[in-house]
Formats: sequence, structure tokens, C-alpha cells
Amino acid sequence: MAELQIPEQYLEGYARILTEVAATGRRLTRDELAFRRALGEQAAEAGHGLRALVSAHLTAARAAWPAGPASADSVLAAVHQATDAFAEGFERAQRQAVRQEEAARREFIDDLLYGRSDLGRLAERAERFGLRLSHAHAVAVAEGPTAYEEGDPVPRQVERALIARFGDRSILLTTKDGRLLCIAPGPQEEVLAHFAKQAHTATDGGRVAIGRPQPGPGGVVHSYEEALNALELAERLELEDPVLRAADLLVYPVLTRDRQAMAELVLATLGPLTTARGGAQPLLDTLTAYFDSGCVAAEAARRLTLSVRALTYRLERIHKLTGANPADPAHRYMLQTAVIGARLLDWPAEEL
Repeated sequence: MAELQIPEQYLEGYARILTEVAATGRRLTRDELAFRRALGEQAAEAGHGLRALVSAHLTAARAAWPAGPASADSVLAAVHQATDAFAEGFERAQRQAVRQEEAARREFIDDLLYGRSDLGRLAERAERFGLRLSHAHAVAVAEGPTAYEEGDPVPRQVERALIARFGDRSILLTTKDGRLLCIAPGPQEEVLAHFAKQAHTATDGGRVAIGRPQPGPGGVVHSYEEALNALELAERLELEDPVLRAADLLVYPVLTRDRQAMAELVLATLGPLTTARGGAQPLLDTLTAYFDSGCVAAEAARRLTLSVRALTYRLERIHKLTGANPADPAHRYMLQTAVIGARLLDWPAEEL
């Protein structure tokens, strides 16, 4: 039976208390209750189950039940007091253990994502949380309309969906700076794809970015940074895709690697648009819609809520001011690159 596995030390003084209560009808003293709580904490720290411990107390109560005309109500009240105090101590120790585990997990995640710890030590700690950092890992980051913390309904919903689909596959789901994060082994692309689908739904249409698989203990932080950069690019460029892959956006970091050169291209190519009535922004929006629609004038006009004639007039105005014709393939690449640069550098709102 379960109670036979419980050491007698956790029942110390219990039978004596019941005997005294039966004789006097007294309640447990403050010191006795504190002692029962301490025993409960010790039992929790030793790894015993609460159900077995309560069963052991009830069995001991039956064995020590006083004979004679003792008040059953007083004895039962003592059993209640003693067991309740013991369970309180047990639960207190468990809560403390959970807090310590959460603190250790949060410290590990912070070190993992910021690369602040010794990589060898970090790899050792990672095994405790189911990650083998000697392998490649990829990180997906989801953001929604509100900030999320671990334990919130949205992270729990996504975690349940992942566990139901994949079980234990060395997946770590957490939160960081209000976003949802999923860290998975690099070869398991289906895990991050499913996370993206579930997170997009759970966050009411939030956006998800997936970094490339990166090897070694430092691979997680590199993939995480790629995912964050993808989210920032999506905001700057007003990309509509709900799921972004860093591998598909590599051209943009290349374009902005030399910021000074990009700024010079933007000013040289698009600078004359600032002389237009209403400033450069309306014409820049026209070019953006034109290029995003595959240079189809009718589609661009629909996106801008303009007539095709009005759009054509704007394109002609751009040609006259810049000397570059958006409809001419020879000029198109330079103009489109400059438009991308303007969006990345937040021009003309920011001076270059």
C-alpha cells in the first residue's frame, strides 16, 4: 500500500497528539501546527506524493484512535488540523520549487537568446530543458496585438497544440519581450510551420517570422536575431504575409549593409520627388503600389483607390522629375531598389 512507503518521520508526534486531544478535547497548538507544516515541506522536498502522505495520516489515525468515551468530534478535528497543516507545508514547498524552476528556466532562456553565458556551460544547461545545442536549431517568433507572458492562455493554447501534434521532440516554447518563441531542431521544419499556423490563429492574426537553422550553441541566438529582423523588415516594408521566413528576405540586409551607399541612391534617384506638390510621399506610394502589383497599372490603381488615368499621370510625373521611367525595364531596377531603400530608411520622414 502507498502509506507503507512513507517514512515514519513524517508522522512524528501524530499519535501522541490524537491521544492528548481525546483526553482533553484541546486543539493543536501553534508550535504543533508549525511542526506539521515543516514535516509537509520536508516530505515534498523528498519527492513523496501528497496522496500517499494523506493516506498514511488517515491510516495512522485509525491505528491510534483512542479507546473509550473520547469525543469523536474532537479527534476528527485534530486529524483535520494536523493533515491540513501538513498539506499546507507540502504545497508551500512545491510552490517554492516551481518558482525556483521558473527562475532557472527564465535565466537559461535569457542567456540562450542573448549569448551571455559560456557556450560550454550553456550547452550543459540546455540538456535539462530538452535541447542539444551541438545540433542546429531554428527559432520562430510570433507577435500579436498584445504582449504575452508564460502561463497566459495564448502560449498555453499554442503549447497544447504542439504537444498534441508532435509530443516530445526537443521543442522549447517560451515568451520573450511579449512575443511567443518556439525553438526546435533545425531539420524539423514541420514543427515551426505548425507553430506558425497555431500562433497566427491564437494571436488573432498575428505575424510570425522564422529564422534559418543555425549550428552550434550560438546558433539559437543567431536564428532568433534573424527572426526579429524579419519582423522589423515586415513592419517597415508593410509586408502582408502572415508568416515570414528569414531565408526569403536575405536581399534586404544585403541592400542596407552599406547604409551610406543606399542613402545616396535614394537621394540621387528619388530626391527630385520632394519638389512635387504635396511632397515626395504620394509619388513614393505610387511607385510602391506599382512595383508591388507587378507593374500592372490597373492593379496599382485599385490598391491606391485611383483611376488608371490618375495613376498614369503620376507615373509620367515621376518620369519627368527623376528622368527614370517606371515602365521602362532599363530604369525599373534602379527605381525599385531606391524605393525599397526609402522604405527601409524611412525616407522622406527621416533626413538622410
